[in-house]
Amino acid sequence: MSEDPVWEPPEGSWASSAARRRNMQAIRSRDTKPEKLIRRLVHAKGLRYRVAARPLADLRRTADLVFRPTKVAVFIDGCYWHGCPEHYVPPKTNSGYWSGKVVRNVERDRDTDQRLKEAGWLVLRFWEHEPSDACADRIAATVNRRRGLDPRPD
Repeated sequence: MSEDPVWEPPEGSWASSAARRRNMQAIRSRDTKPEKLIRRLVHAKGLRYRVAARPLADLRRTADLVFRPTKVAVFIDGCYWHGCPEHYVPPKTNSGYWSGKVVRNVERDRDTDQRLKEAGWLVLRFWEHEPSDACADRIAATVNRRRGLDPRPD
């Protein structure tokens, strides 16, 4: 019986090793712990929303929580993937690739914000390290204001 061949990344691949490849493939794009906690808190406040949905049908990007009637899109951004000014640490291996990816993610985030704003949406962005209860409070207050239930401005 022969041993399984050792996996080697293709030349120029983003995967600098088999272990790195496994780590990166395991990272969730939705249903992260911060997202699930914030969703639970917002739901407990009586608000209902869509999860991982496109706010705009013709925009191939999803928000973490979408409140369609009030046009509020919520994003909970990971510190690494979205370039948090407090917590982002540039990678030590294959840094050109990964740093470039983070820069493109940030540019895409700004583009998404602009497109949604132009379509009449309000975008709320939170970092994964922000206190979940404070995020949920701000989301609920914003949605309620846009529903006309709270007279304070957005």
